[in-house]
Amino acid sequence: MTLPRFGFVTVHQRPLADGIAAEAEWMEAAAASGRAAAHLWSGEPALVVPRSCTAQPGWAAAAQAQRVLVRASGGGVVPQGPGIVNLSLVWRGETGAPVGTEALYGELCDALAAALARLGIAATPQPVQGSFCDGRFNLAVAGRKLVGTAQSWRRIAGQPVVLAHAVIVVSADPQALTERANAFERDLGSGRQYIADALTSVALAWQQAHGQPTPPDDLQARLCSALAEQFARVVPPCTAAA
Repeated sequence: MTLPRFGFVTVHQRPLADGIAAEAEWMEAAAASGRAAAHLWSGEPALVVPRSCTAQPGWAAAAQAQRVLVRASGGGVVPQGPGIVNLSLVWRGETGAPVGTEALYGELCDALAAALARLGIAATPQPVQGSFCDGRFNLAVAGRKLVGTAQSWRRIAGQPVVLAHAVIVVSADPQALTERANAFERDLGSGRQYIADALTSVALAWQQAHGQPTPPDDLQARLCSALAEQFARVVPPCTAAA
């Protein structure tokens, strides 16, 4: 299986209150229509965590300390909020069972890296020890995680549907993100601890690549434009008010 062609990329201008619920709706729409869809969005401040966290003894305290959203899939803790951009790709699959997942990850990482390269940022797929929600198909710059990726395969109304997702740290502070994730893990009692130096951002990578003390004010807009053009391939992106 390979990534499908997306007719356009919807760029959401307002933060989504619950990106997990929105992704579920996009998957349902793909199941019903058979059309692939791509969305670029940001979420309101929260931590997205796997359902396994709810079985931990410290779950009640951890969920009360900060806003937490629970996803059905596995993985680890992922902060959301200002300065973080999500890419969600959904399409109807050929089978409900995961097939060719590594090839899909490879294509996703290649396309993300190509969009970042347009900003002068060289990113490569690799695990980054000490980063939250670490995986083999992160994108990293100089050994620091910049992008996390994930897949979800479901059968909806009898139709197999695939979600490929990327979380991109654009201008959010890696130290602050790591502190939020560590505070949650402490309250949860998991024993996990993350390292701020394992994480970077598009803003920091841009400064290093261009030798500039500050990134441009429109860096996130530039990134979204590069991503939309990379994944749309057919027509320009459209903008959604929501």
